[in-house]
Amino acid sequence: MKVPRDPPPSAPMADPAGAAAGQRAGKVWALIGLMCLAQVLGMAGNATFPALIPQFRQLWGLSNTQAGWIGGIYYAGYIAAVPLLVSLTDSRDARRIYLFSTGLGALATLAFALFAQGFWLALLFRLLAGVGLAGTYMVGLRLLTDRLSGAWQARGVAFYTAFFSVGASFSVLLAGETAGAWGWRWAFGVAGLVTFASWLLVQLFLPRRRLAAPPPNGRRLTSSREALRLGPAIRNRSALAYNLGYACHIWELFAYRAWIVAFLVFLLNNQGLDRLFGLSATQLATGLLLLGMPASILGAEAAQLFGRRRVVSLVMLGSALLSLLLGIFASQSLALLAPLLLLFACFVMADSAALTTGAVLAAEPARKGSTMALHTLLGFGAGFVSPLVFGVMLDLGGGEARSLGWLLGFLSMGLGVALGPLLLRWLTGQPPQLSGAR
Repeated sequence: MKVPRDPPPSAPMADPAGAAAGQRAGKVWALIGLMCLAQVLGMAGNATFPALIPQFRQLWGLSNTQAGWIGGIYYAGYIAAVPLLVSLTDSRDARRIYLFSTGLGALATLAFALFAQGFWLALLFRLLAGVGLAGTYMVGLRLLTDRLSGAWQARGVAFYTAFFSVGASFSVLLAGETAGAWGWRWAFGVAGLVTFASWLLVQLFLPRRRLAAPPPNGRRLTSSREALRLGPAIRNRSALAYNLGYACHIWELFAYRAWIVAFLVFLLNNQGLDRLFGLSATQLATGLLLLGMPASILGAEAAQLFGRRRVVSLVMLGSALLSLLLGIFASQSLALLAPLLLLFACFVMADSAALTTGAVLAAEPARKGSTMALHTLLGFGAGFVSPLVFGVMLDLGGGEARSLGWLLGFLSMGLGVALGPLLLRWLTGQPPQLSGAR
């Protein structure tokens, strides 16, 4: 008698390893998706001011330098708070820190909508919103990586960091469309409410998780002073290489995000246009920023295949070159500038996930929080300064209506990112290898 290949319906079937693995993969993807969505919603107010810089300059009579201050102060608040908030994840529940910070970001954005009337109040509310981001972006990454292991951890980092571009793009689009329909106060108000939706998402769907075992010294960090000790993370040269490389990357990226809408307005005005293919400057900027997500994921995969430092170095040098070309040809036709902008939008993000993954994988397990704190402190510290420097360069070059100003601004971006490969080579002490682990 032949034994049937499949058991009869009444017979119990053991759960095969493949099914269990598939079920686990489904749960992991759901977790990654949850944190990526929370990040996108939580960043609703991230680019609201930069997206509306041309409007605020006219409304409040701001100089480019003042606009750069408001754009950059967001990251000043970030770097002031991030050493404490991210380092505390080594000893305290990261979920609680995330929820507190998301709530603060939502309230600060709503306060901007209700009370901002000029330069100084705008500075205050954007500073507080930056503090809110300090406890969400890298803390959210910690929430995610603590729940992942093995190859899933690297993949989770790649997707989560790539979705930063989606969050920034969504913020630009939301600001432009809402302000165009109802005015800038509504743009900030809606962004604040969407940020609160991120709080609800994590509160309702991300379960609490018990803290990991204490570090090797047998105790947990219990004070803010202890949490701020970044010395061990600084002495980890491999992690430090990626942390400094990330600072060079963010220098370029945040100046680009702060000024891309204003640059597109300049390009359209230079061609005698208000829109291109029916799209406004904020809509065009949204499309460019969205290219960063696939670019970051592909860059992370390429880093695994061809060597992390090699890929990061090539991307940084290519990005610096494209930045220089954009500045040189700023007053030329859109037929020339369009492909440069598309390429630059990809290159400017292609090294992001690879750099963050490199820092996370190089971190000592007991010091992951402080290593990530240093990573984001250096990166967003550069992100605070670079939009301001770009604005100063614009003013030195005669303002946003002069191509010389844009040349100087893009030159400041390109020089910053070009330092990255030099720092990676210096701290690792050898040229890039064809190894995904490096």
